[in-house]
Amino acid sequence: MWKFLKESSYLFICIVLVFLLIVAIFWALSIGTVKLPIEQIYMAVIMQLQSDTPIDAIGKGPVHDIIWLLRLPRLVLAAIVGCGLSVCGVIMQAIVKNPLADPYILGISSGASLGATAAILFGIGLSFGENFVGIAAFTGAFTISLGVLFISNLGGRSNSIKLLLAGMALSSVCSAFSSFIVYFANNKEGMQTIAYWMMGSFAGARWDNLVIIAPLVIISVLFFWTQSRMLNLMLLGDESALTLGTDLHIYRQVYLLISSLIVGFVVYSAGMVGFVGLIVPHVIRMLVGTDHKKLIPVTALTGALFLVIADGLCRVIIPRTELPIGILISLIGAPCFVYLMVKRSYGFGGN
Repeated sequence: MWKFLKESSYLFICIVLVFLLIVAIFWALSIGTVKLPIEQIYMAVIMQLQSDTPIDAIGKGPVHDIIWLLRLPRLVLAAIVGCGLSVCGVIMQAIVKNPLADPYILGISSGASLGATAAILFGIGLSFGENFVGIAAFTGAFTISLGVLFISNLGGRSNSIKLLLAGMALSSVCSAFSSFIVYFANNKEGMQTIAYWMMGSFAGARWDNLVIIAPLVIISVLFFWTQSRMLNLMLLGDESALTLGTDLHIYRQVYLLISSLIVGFVVYSAGMVGFVGLIVPHVIRMLVGTDHKKLIPVTALTGALFLVIADGLCRVIIPRTELPIGILISLIGAPCFVYLMVKRSYGFGGN
């Protein structure tokens, strides 16, 4: 009976989160420089879904263009980024067995920053077109992930501590190279572009990019959901897992690479968005516990909801100006993190 009640409450939380996510998307579609009534939004969405013409076909009216070409792509991207970063936070915390871990802890953010800095100031990757900065950032993030794996396996098999140390070392190297490039480039406009990119934004969202990013993130999250047992074992440690007949070494490598792939695509599409993968998993653990079978889907939905609401707020906090998403997330995330530490509820399993 108790097990049935626990399953029912978990299902209820998921249903409520899906409902809130839909409500948040419609709310965010209605706000901005041009305010739109919910009825017009609903009709524009239904008409496009029933239509056989492409989304960007001309002659569909300003309401359709605002919703389908400007606001909805960025909200879908916000939901995908929130989902991906939150789940990556859960995975990284399990991999390194540290509740303070986040998707960027193993030097991934520094690698992305180095790639973006080199692209903006040196024009590396210009042949890839207008997305060359994001592609360079993705390449930097994924390359550093491979480097972390390589270094952590030198002199013996990697473990959570060696992964952390390798990540810290490569992060310092990437930061030093980024500073070196900025110092000698003497490009004021390029430095402003780097600073804006580091703050994160969903303004550049387009459907053709989402067709690639969304399936990758969703499939990766579903994969991690199927790995709940292994992730639970990682919290127990390698020695305990070995006594149960499971060697976590290869699983840790695979999970790190898949997480890095997600983070790389997130950086490619939205720049640097911090704190999501750190705060959301903590809060959800206090609600549903440490079992990854329940933790991963609830965390994914909460992360999506959180960034959709945050993106809406970024467009209305300052009139006629869009606040970079990274600034708002940091303003919300840092106090929340301090509160969790003060309440001593930041470890695996909350209280």
